Amino acid sequence: MKLDKLIVLARAGYDLLVKGASSLQSPLLLVIRLYWGWQFFLSGKGKLEDLSGPTEFFTTLGIPFPAFSAALAGTTECVGGLLLLIGLASRLVTIPLIVTMLVAYITADREALTSIYSDPDKFLGATPFLFLFASVLIFVFGPGAFSVDRLVGRKVTAIADHAAQKQEPAKPFVHDSKRAIAH
Repeated sequence: MKLDKLIVLARAGYDLLVKGASSLQSPLLLVIRLYWGWQFFLSGKGKLEDLSGPTEFFTTLGIPFPAFSAALAGTTECVGGLLLLIGLASRLVTIPLIVTMLVAYITADREALTSIYSDPDKFLGATPFLFLFASVLIFVFGPGAFSVDRLVGRKVTAIADHAAQKQEPAKPFVHDSKRAIAH
């Protein structure tokens, strides 16, 4: 009987741990969005303020259309960072941010990328890693409760629920044609 009580107590303790840890999910996602959204914004703003530097760097890397690519990367980081910061279209905006960071790995940090298994510290220490990791976290887990996405989602759900309540129930299809098809 003591073992049963111990198991029940352990289960209750574990459930409490899970509930407590789960309550930290939205604050953690908020901190990640605020910090990395700001970092993306600053990085993109820096590129856009003087496109000659990134354009020259992209040229040395052999990136096609270096001026356009620099402007695109800067705009993606700047606008994407701001949207991430406020939590608007968060999952959607992480897609171009992830692509931008993958391109950064492939072009500017290829050695770090190719050493992902042989020298993981090099991969993890590369500049794009934390930007990429933060973007993937928001893509997978969403922006959390403290976001514009959550507010918009609640409003859309309320509108859809209201519209569904006003709709007449669907009438079943009844075939009343006098013409029958012979089989």
